[in-house]
Amino acid sequence: MQDTTKRTIPLSDRLAQLATEARRRAEIAPPGVQRESLLKAARLSETASHIHDWLSLPSLKAPR
Repeated sequence: MQDTTKRTIPLSDRLAQLATEARRRAEIAPPGVQRESLLKAARLSETASHIHDWLSLPSLKAPR
């Protein structure tokens, strides 16, 4: 079932928030698997944000 709720925060902002929170939690986590997992989540969120921004460029829109 699809979520049809209207999002009030843009995707790029939500991804940035996820990355920031993951990095904050990684800073206080002891070295180990959990810390590496948090850092990976931050990198993935940042990459997804960059891809979203790139795909949103007007120059990438299909011609009409």
